[in-house]
Amino acid sequence: MSSIGQEEYTRKKDNKKRIRVLFEIIALVLMAYAIITNLFIFAKYKPYDRTKTPLSANGGFVALSYFGVDRIGNKTLIGQDQLQHHMEVLKKQGYVTITQQDVIDYYTKDKALPKKALFLLFEDGRRDTAIFAEKSMEKFNYAGTLFTYANKLKTNDPKFVTPSDMKSLAATGFWEMGTNGYRLHFINVFDRYDNYLGDMNPLLHSMLQPVLGRKYNHYLMDYLRDDKGYPLESYQAMKNRISFDYEKLRDVYTDKMGYVPQAYVLMHANTGMFGNNHKVSDVNGYWIQKLFQMNFNREGYSYNDRQSSIYDLTRMQPQAYWPANHLLMRIKHDQTEAIQFEPGDTSRQKVWETLAGASEIRLDQIILTTDPQKDGRMFLKNGQNYKDFSLTTVLKGNAFGQQKVWLRSDKDFRTGIVVSLVNGQLLVDEVSNGKAKNLQKLDLDKFDGIEPISIDQDKQNVVEKDLETLTRYAPNTEQAKLNLGRLQAEMQAQPKTIAEGAKPYKDTLSYHSRADRQLQIVLKGDTLNVILDNKPALQNVKVSNQRAGGIGLQAVWGGYGWSQRNLADDVYDGVFEKVKITDVDDKAKILYDNSYTGWTKVRFELQKVWEKILNFALTYL
Repeated sequence: MSSIGQEEYTRKKDNKKRIRVLFEIIALVLMAYAIITNLFIFAKYKPYDRTKTPLSANGGFVALSYFGVDRIGNKTLIGQDQLQHHMEVLKKQGYVTITQQDVIDYYTKDKALPKKALFLLFEDGRRDTAIFAEKSMEKFNYAGTLFTYANKLKTNDPKFVTPSDMKSLAATGFWEMGTNGYRLHFINVFDRYDNYLGDMNPLLHSMLQPVLGRKYNHYLMDYLRDDKGYPLESYQAMKNRISFDYEKLRDVYTDKMGYVPQAYVLMHANTGMFGNNHKVSDVNGYWIQKLFQMNFNREGYSYNDRQSSIYDLTRMQPQAYWPANHLLMRIKHDQTEAIQFEPGDTSRQKVWETLAGASEIRLDQIILTTDPQKDGRMFLKNGQNYKDFSLTTVLKGNAFGQQKVWLRSDKDFRTGIVVSLVNGQLLVDEVSNGKAKNLQKLDLDKFDGIEPISIDQDKQNVVEKDLETLTRYAPNTEQAKLNLGRLQAEMQAQPKTIAEGAKPYKDTLSYHSRADRQLQIVLKGDTLNVILDNKPALQNVKVSNQRAGGIGLQAVWGGYGWSQRNLADDVYDGVFEKVKITDVDDKAKILYDNSYTGWTKVRFELQKVWEKILNFALTYL
């Protein structure tokens, strides 16, 4: 190669390096900006102005309590974007946040609150809660109380806020401090077959959660009891044990913070008063009124008014999966103030008519929320002439409940063909004049290839899980050896199988369990086919209704499903993602499409990629 050629090659190579370095610098700057804006606080909270805010002399306040917040969300922690959406719709309703002192003055001085007053709680004192809730609170000028456990203030556990963090947060005005108590600890624990497990810390409880039922209690709620329910301690021992926790709480907060928080959440809620036993309640009641100015003692309802006691307040705990209208629906039926439901994308809402419940079109999802213990219904406008077509969607509502797609339907939902996911089953029904006839159904466990086991086999699995966990986390070597011996003996057992005549075990479906099912329905003439998760599910189902009709969506509350935390919820959300209807013979002919297309889709996908990069950076860098 000539020297001129070498120079040209080197020049091009250097230019590529410069361009690559430039892009790397831009990416790093953008990432640094995103991290800084997510992690640091730059604003100060501005309390509501009593001269400009509508007040209500007799009205109370709504209390919402979040378990915690993280960036993307999980089963219990709400995601940053979802929390922001909750706050956005609350702000649109006119809600303003109030402080602990506002609540105290309301009950002790009859001081009026804003007409739409909101008290926000964030429990468990998680550091990620403070980080990922902060920007939403800044954006909407909302303040909240961060509740912590006193024993966590003495450790260096990075998951929880430190006293230094708490002081910095309080200085912004967006945060006040409260307490969940001295410790989180469980007593009188049984598995779902009533095998006695004793008391345990949160780690052990979390490890055993899949095999637990509802028979357990929190540390301050009862006597320590044996497997028959008899107390293991005297009255004085119980009183000393509970008093010790309150004394330690008082001493730790005084030492680390210089004060004991005014606000308390007694763990757990809905026990009648301050415990499951009246003597235990008396001890708790003494300390609660001695140390605190207010106590959240109940859960389920969000509204507190002058009929409530300041030591017997109620809060509602929004679940991580709740869409905005689920939150608004629950608030609406707790109090008397008017609520306007969130429609989402109004341009895409125009092609639908919501006949019952509330609907929101957000991103590529149609979210249909029921009224309490009822149903929600939507009907596609100008779609009454759909006869032969293919419909695809992804169903993402909770597994416990009903999500229905109506085909060749009338607007009253009294005649049509219905494909449904109902409490773990796939059904095809034909409805005529309000009377339903089942054509085919499929158990989804069987469809998923889940092999059924007997109750006897499940009992053995539960005991083995108990003993494996108790062995691993035994308090001493002697106890570990004892548990291991019992485990080895249990593993030698041969439980009776279904084939041998034992009764089958059916797992209890929790109404918190999320579903994620890809559904395709192909309807032509008198034949309907259903493909689920890209596999044939129900084939060649014969239908008698061959008239053209409309397309409807329906969500139905499924009843009070099982919940390990015993949280009652009478509102259900059907979530229909990427709804698309095409001609049955020409898939290129699109009759309706709710999914993103074109440049909007590109932006949406790029945003998801960016979120993954940012989440990686915040987690590992």
